[in-house]
Amino acid sequence: MATTESPATHVRAGTDVSALSFGTVLRSGLFAGLVAGVVAALVAWLVVERPIRAALAIEEARSHAEAGEHHEELYSRPVQVIGGMVAAVVVAVSIAIIFAVVFARVRHRLPAATDFGRATLLAGVGFATISLLPALKYPANPPGVGDPESITSRTLYYVSFIGAMMVVAYLAFLARERLVALGWPAAYRSAALVAGTVVVVAVLGVLWPANPDSISADIGAPLLWQFRLSSLLELATLWGVLGLVFGLLLTPRPAKAVPAEG
Repeated sequence: MATTESPATHVRAGTDVSALSFGTVLRSGLFAGLVAGVVAALVAWLVVERPIRAALAIEEARSHAEAGEHHEELYSRPVQVIGGMVAAVVVAVSIAIIFAVVFARVRHRLPAATDFGRATLLAGVGFATISLLPALKYPANPPGVGDPESITSRTLYYVSFIGAMMVVAYLAFLARERLVALGWPAAYRSAALVAGTVVVVAVLGVLWPANPDSISADIGAPLLWQFRLSSLLELATLWGVLGLVFGLLLTPRPAKAVPAEG
């Protein structure tokens, strides 16, 4: 008698792939994104703001030395900070919506035994693909760094590199499933995937255009790297909290013990 393959056959035996409605996944994603955005905004305020203010002071001193006049901002710095924090929450919620949709689509194919494991795994892949690897190729710069005329080209390079990393992640996912189907042991499979992914990412990193931004002499290396690392910390916080909260929301609560009557 002919049988049909269920989605659960893509997952190792013994894993939990119980029914989960799309509405539940989406609501969990929205709430997790909101929490992640708030926490990331706090990191931006408490950690990233310090090197930004230092860079702004250098930029202001440079402008005063060149033009001999004080440059007035359209919005005060506190207003800019609040706007940046709101933007961080909006971006986090937007990412969370996409994250929830992707999770609902590939949940049964993710190599983890529980939804918590699948959520954190997907968040880790998202961080590496969309944040970490592009930041290594095109690291963030504080205010006053780079030529304003290169913003368009740098943005195109950055976005296209993110797209390339997403393609690499998807191909690695397909390669893993193929190796599983071929019966490769887990150790050999992991080694092959890691080595292949590192080689492909390294080649793409060399082939992609170089960073067009130039570093001004008055921006010291300590300040530059403090900003870059703190910016990466904000992104890591966003993805980490998103994966943890989302996974916890999808984890069934333990049943309460019913006292025996007697």
